[in-house]
Amino acid sequence: MSTVNYSDKIPNNVNLSEDRTLQRALEGWQPNFVNWWDDVGPDGSTAYDVYLRTAVSVDPQGWAQFGHVKMRDYRWGIFLNPGDANREIHFGDHKGEKAWQDVPGEHRANLRRIIVTQGDTEPASVEQQRHLGLTAPSMYDLRNLYQINVEEGRHLWAMVYLLHKHFGRDGREEAEALLQRTSGDQDNPRILGAFNEKTPDWLAFFMFTYFTDRDGKFQLSALAESAFDPLARTTKFMLTEEAHHMFVGESGVSRVLARTAQVMNELKTDDAQKVRAAGAIDLGTVQRYLNFHYSVTIDLFGADQSSNAAIFYSSGLKGRYEEGKRTDDHVLKGQTYKVLEVQNGQLVEKDVPMLNALNEVLRDDFIKDSVAGVNRWNKVLEKAGIPTRLTVPHKAFNRQIGALAGIKMSPDGRVVGEAEWAAKKSEWLPTSEDFAFVASLMGRVIEPGKFAGWIAPPVMGINRQPVDFEYVRFG
Repeated sequence: MSTVNYSDKIPNNVNLSEDRTLQRALEGWQPNFVNWWDDVGPDGSTAYDVYLRTAVSVDPQGWAQFGHVKMRDYRWGIFLNPGDANREIHFGDHKGEKAWQDVPGEHRANLRRIIVTQGDTEPASVEQQRHLGLTAPSMYDLRNLYQINVEEGRHLWAMVYLLHKHFGRDGREEAEALLQRTSGDQDNPRILGAFNEKTPDWLAFFMFTYFTDRDGKFQLSALAESAFDPLARTTKFMLTEEAHHMFVGESGVSRVLARTAQVMNELKTDDAQKVRAAGAIDLGTVQRYLNFHYSVTIDLFGADQSSNAAIFYSSGLKGRYEEGKRTDDHVLKGQTYKVLEVQNGQLVEKDVPMLNALNEVLRDDFIKDSVAGVNRWNKVLEKAGIPTRLTVPHKAFNRQIGALAGIKMSPDGRVVGEAEWAAKKSEWLPTSEDFAFVASLMGRVIEPGKFAGWIAPPVMGINRQPVDFEYVRFG
C-alpha cells in the first residue's frame, strides 16, 4: 500500500483502521503531541499559512504535494515504504533467515532502546530551533525552517507508531516520555548530548542541519538495514524527507560564504573586523562554528569500541551504511578495524575487532560524506577568488565520548597540553564574542524576495516557485 489514507484522523498507509485498539491508542497520543507542539514548537507561528510539502504517497516518483497550510494543522502521519514478503536478513548471525515482522523476545529491550533513542532526537531538534523563526533572514529561509520542523515532528510519529504497535504498555510509556523530556532541561534532558546544545542563531542552524541531520542520514541508513522489517521500512521513508534538511544546511552555509566573499572582494580585505563591520560573517567565525558542530556531531556515533554495537549488528538489529553494497561476508567475525588512542602523548592506531568498532565504521562513513560537502563550500570561495579554505578538524578534536574524550587536541591532530589548549581554544571554537556578533546580525527579514545582509539569496526557489514567492502568509 503506497497511497496514504487521508480519510483517517491519523494519515497512514498501514491500514490503521483495521486495528482499532492501536488506532485508539495513537488517537489518544495525538492531542498530547499537539499540546507539545503548542508548548515548545515554532514560537509565534500559529496563525501563519506556510508553503509546505506534505507526504501523500511513498512512491519515490511523487510522494509529496505542496500548498499553504497552518503548521498546527499539518497532517502528521504514519508512512512505511512498501514491504517485501520474501525479504531476508542480510547480515549478522541470522543472515539468510526471513526478516522479522514482529519483535523477537530476546531482542525486545535492545530494539526498544534503539527506537526510543532515535525518536528522542526528533522533537529535540524542534525544541532547539523553536525561537529561530523570530530572526529569519528571509521568508524563503523561514519556510525551510518550518518545513524541517514539521517533518521532524513526523519522524517522531514514525517512532511512536513502532513503540505503540510492537512494544505494548512499555512502548506507550516510552512514547509519552518522548513528549516529557525537553532539550537542555536540567532535570529531564534529551538522551543525546548534541540535542541538548543550543541552536542560538541561523549560522548554528545551518551547521546543525548540515552536520547533525547528516548524522541522522547515517543512523537511519543503518536502521534501514534492520532485520526488524517495520523499522527498516519506516526509516527508509524518513530518509526521503531527511535529504531536504541537509540541503538547507549545505545551501545555507554556501550562501553565507557567497555573501562573505562578495564583501571581502568589494572591500579588498580579509580583515575579520572589517568584514564584520560591513555586516558579513568573517571566515574565521564560520570555521569555528564548523569545528564545534562537527566535533559535537561525531560524538553522536558513540564510543569507538562498543560491545552494544557488536550485539546490535550480530543480532541483526542495526546494519552498516549501505550494507548491501559491501562485498565482505556481512558477519565480520575475525575481522579488524583501526581505531585511535593516545599513547605517550601521541595518537596511534590500533587494530580492534571489527564488530566492536562498528560505531567507528559509521563515523568514518559520515566523515567522508561531510568532507565532500565542505569541499563544495570551498568551491564557492574558489569561484570568488578567495584563497581561504574551510577544513574539518581532526576526528579526535574536542571529543567528549569514547577513548578520545577529554584529550586536548588541535584541529590538525596534534595532542596539546593544557596551556596550549587554553591559549588557542578561542581560535578553534566559537567564543562568546563570536556568538554575540552573529546574534547582532539576526534581525528578521520577511518581505518576499528580501534577504538579510549577511546571506546571499538562493539560486532558485522551492518547488520551482520564484525566490520572491510568498512562502509564508502571516495572517
